[in-house]
Amino acid sequence: MTNDEVGANDGEGEAGHVPTTRHRTRRGESKGLSGAPAWMTGEIRPVDEDQPAPAVRRSASASDTGSDTAPNIVRHTARPGDPDRATPPPVEDGDGEPVTIGADNPRTAPAARVPAWHTDLDDADAVRSAAKQAQLAADPDQMPKRQRSRWLLIGAAALAAVVVLAGGYLVVNRLSGAGGPDYSSDTGTADVLVTIPNNSTLTDFGQILQEAGVVRSVDAFTTAADEKPLSGGVYKLRKGISGTAAVAMMSDSTHRVGRLVVPEGVQLEDKKGVDGKTVPGVFSLIADATATTVNGETIGITVEELETAAKSASATELGVPTWATAAVAKLPGDPRRIEGLIAPGTWEAIDPQASAVAILHKLITDSTQRFEAWGLLTANKSGLGPYELLVAASVAEREVRDTDDLPKVARVILNRLDKKQRLEMDSTANYTAAETNIDVHGDNYKADTRWNTYRVTGLPPTPIATVGEKALKAMLDPPKGKWLYFVTIDKNGTTEFSETFEEHLRNRRKACDNQFLKTGC
Repeated sequence: MTNDEVGANDGEGEAGHVPTTRHRTRRGESKGLSGAPAWMTGEIRPVDEDQPAPAVRRSASASDTGSDTAPNIVRHTARPGDPDRATPPPVEDGDGEPVTIGADNPRTAPAARVPAWHTDLDDADAVRSAAKQAQLAADPDQMPKRQRSRWLLIGAAALAAVVVLAGGYLVVNRLSGAGGPDYSSDTGTADVLVTIPNNSTLTDFGQILQEAGVVRSVDAFTTAADEKPLSGGVYKLRKGISGTAAVAMMSDSTHRVGRLVVPEGVQLEDKKGVDGKTVPGVFSLIADATATTVNGETIGITVEELETAAKSASATELGVPTWATAAVAKLPGDPRRIEGLIAPGTWEAIDPQASAVAILHKLITDSTQRFEAWGLLTANKSGLGPYELLVAASVAEREVRDTDDLPKVARVILNRLDKKQRLEMDSTANYTAAETNIDVHGDNYKADTRWNTYRVTGLPPTPIATVGEKALKAMLDPPKGKWLYFVTIDKNGTTEFSETFEEHLRNRRKACDNQFLKTGC
C-alpha cells in the first residue's frame, strides 16, 4: 500500500442346475416284459444317505462272534411267477465268507432268485462283475444312487484336498520366498525404482521387494526389519541385496524419490528475497523431488517441462476443478493460470517417470479434494465465489507472519472489497517483482500488472501463493469488525489493526520507530 494512504501489512509472511438321472433300455429289449432281467425291471428304492448300510445275514458258524455289516449291496429280486432258476454258487459277503441263499438258512429271509442270465457263467464273482460292467457300459446312470453319491463325494473330497494343498503350497511358497533365505551382498547388481503403497505391512514390503529382485525372500526382509516402522513411497534401491541392506536403504531419506512437500505461501516460481536467499517455488520443488539417476540415466521432470504443461495443457488434462475453469481460461499460454490450485501438503509417491501433465493433474486433483474438505464449497460465508475466495485467502496467506492474525486480515480484505476500495497490499505487488520486499517502494509499487492491487481495484486474477487450511478457513468465516487497515510494526510480526486512516498512520509510525519500515517514515 502507499505510505501515505490506506495500507495493508507492509510485512509479508512466510511462510448356480441339477441333472436328472435317466434310465435307458438296451436295443432289442422292452420295459415291463415278463422274463426280463430283474436289474431292468425290478424297483430300485432310493437310499437314505443318513441311514447306515443294511446288515447282511450269514449262516451260523462256530467262528461267528456277532452280526457283521457289509458294504451297501443292491439286491436284484425276481418277480412272482418267474420259473425256477439254477442255484448259483455261493456268494461271499464283504468279509470273504459265504452267504447262504435259500430257505435252509433260518437266519435269512427268502432268497432272491438269481436271473437266468447269471447261469451262463461259472463263477459268481464273475457273474456279478460282468453284470455290473455290462450295466455301467450300457448306461452309467444305472449305477445305484447311493453308490454314485458315495463316489461323487469321494471324488469331490479328493479334488478339494488337491486344491487346498496346491493353494497352501503356493501361499507358503510366496510368503517364504522359496528362493533361499537371503542374498549376501550389500551393494547389489543394479539400480531399481520400487513403489510401496501407503499403509503396506512389512510382509507387503517384502513381497514387493522380492518381486522387484531387491531381496531374495520375504522372510529375509521381514526378519531384518524386525517390526521397524517404514513408510510407503518410491525408493531407489539395488537388486540382489540382503534384507538388512534393504532396510537400511529404506530408512535413509537419500534413497527416497518422489516425496514432495509444499509449504504454505509459496508461488509456482522461485522467489528471491532482499536478503539474497531464494525460496523454491512449487515447480522447483517438484523437479527436485523427482530427480534421480537410475543406472546412469537421469530421470525426473524439469521446471521447464512443468511450465510448458501448465500453460499449454487443457484444463481437463490438468485436472482443474469446474469452479476454476473459467478463470483459468482467461490466461491462455500463461503458466500462472494454475497458481494456487496446488495446495500445501505432502505427497509421498510422485512418480518420477510420469509426464509433467500427469504430475500436475494429480497434484491439482488431490488439492481440490483438500480445499473442498476444508469447506470451500460448503462453509463459505464470505460472499465470494469459490475461486475468488481462494484468491483472497492467498493474499491473506502472504500478508501475515503470525497465523493468529489471519481472521482479522480476512475481514480487512472483505471490508475493502465491499467498499470498492483498493486492497493496496504489498504481497500483490511482490507477486510479479523480481525480488520480495516487505517495504514495497519504487518500481514495484508502481508496477502496472494485473496483480498489483496498488494499481487495480478488486482481487488479482489468480491466487498469488499456495493457500493453507488456516488461511482458507479464516476467509470462509471471518470475524465481524470494521477494520480497514493493518500494519506489521516489528520483526516479531506484531500487527496492529485500525478502522481509521489516522489510527493507521500512528501505527505506521511505530513501525518506523522500530526501524522495521523505512519508506514513508
